[in-house]
Amino acid sequence: MQTPASSLSRRSFLSTALAAGAALSVQAKDQAPLIAYVGTFTSPLQNMKATQVDLPPGNGQGIHLFEVNRSTGAMTPCGLYKSGSSPNCLTFNAARTVLYSTNETDANGSHEAGSVSAFAINPKDGQLTLMNTVSSGGKGPTYISLHPSGRFLLVANYFGGSCAVLPVKPDGSLGEATDFKQDSGTIGPKKATNAPPGSFAFSGHDGTHSHMIQADASGRYVLSVDLGLDQILVWKFDDQKGTLTPNDPPHVTLPPGDGPRHFAFHPNSRWLYSLQEEGSTVVLFDYDTEKGRLSSRQTISSLPPGFAGSNFCSEILVSPDGRFVYVGNRLHDSIGIFAIGKDGTLTLVGEEWTRGNYPRSFNFDPTGEFFYSLNQRGDNVAIFRVNRKTGVLAFTGHYAAVGNPSSIVFLDLAKGQ
Repeated sequence: MQTPASSLSRRSFLSTALAAGAALSVQAKDQAPLIAYVGTFTSPLQNMKATQVDLPPGNGQGIHLFEVNRSTGAMTPCGLYKSGSSPNCLTFNAARTVLYSTNETDANGSHEAGSVSAFAINPKDGQLTLMNTVSSGGKGPTYISLHPSGRFLLVANYFGGSCAVLPVKPDGSLGEATDFKQDSGTIGPKKATNAPPGSFAFSGHDGTHSHMIQADASGRYVLSVDLGLDQILVWKFDDQKGTLTPNDPPHVTLPPGDGPRHFAFHPNSRWLYSLQEEGSTVVLFDYDTEKGRLSSRQTISSLPPGFAGSNFCSEILVSPDGRFVYVGNRLHDSIGIFAIGKDGTLTLVGEEWTRGNYPRSFNFDPTGEFFYSLNQRGDNVAIFRVNRKTGVLAFTGHYAAVGNPSSIVFLDLAKGQ
């Protein structure tokens, strides 16, 4: 009996569809993974002043590795580099073949200097192998960033109130510091000028505290933040010698006691947003790319209208498309979302609960579709989907359990970036 043509068409279609589905399944299975690296606090901070409020117990185990589901953003554990010295801040070399970590609770010598480690990345599965470890020059290194030249790593030592420049060798390992700068000056007051009503937020105005360091896009200038001095310091950078020289003027001062913590450049390089830990504010600066000078133009609260009580700001990021600013509020446990106007000024869009206690930092995945909140005291990473049009975050329902998470970075092994 002859088979009807329509039946053959259906069979042909189903056969083709099944073959295509199988091919896609194999392709998805064989595709190199997207890896998330999460730095954690793995041991308690030692010899701290009585004024230190953020004392994580050290629930992490080191640098935790996760495979990220590209469709849902969910994270599945896939590795661990164990470390007892709190690898709390992570970044890559220019080729993204080496991962660097600060080791905040490492303590060497009379100054209890911390350290920075370099790890070779296995290009197939993302696993880490220690290359070397060098001194950070000061106590409590809490932030690192790569200079645009790719030949130097910049380090901020929070408890030492200092910053250092570490050379990156051709193989990605680190050399001893080419420069070291100790912050000095008048410490700001215990009460923040712009603190919310009823705030008892006091964290860093007991000494100098270098909290962040990063070069501008050109690499000619390096900016570092000292929370205790209420200053953003600006340095000229010699990318041949790896040295810092004070700019003219050498710094810009924030309102007394507000405590600048982190900052973020807009993709246009002309606007800089500074986040104040104790004042709970975001300040917009115009940035002169030729002279390395900052001029403040707007100050806005990181919190919703009517908030009263204590809050400690943490992280600030500009969305990859340059349309929104995201701000971390600890104690309020929220992400403040701000739209960026045509002139760079901010307007509050709203806030999103972090689904965990004390959001220390956050980051976007490489596509900008997902947003990851690291809830330090909640011992988890909460995952959100980003609405590109409105900037709003929607919780995906996915968590990853991580003790005292501090920093997250991503490496797409399919692209090597």
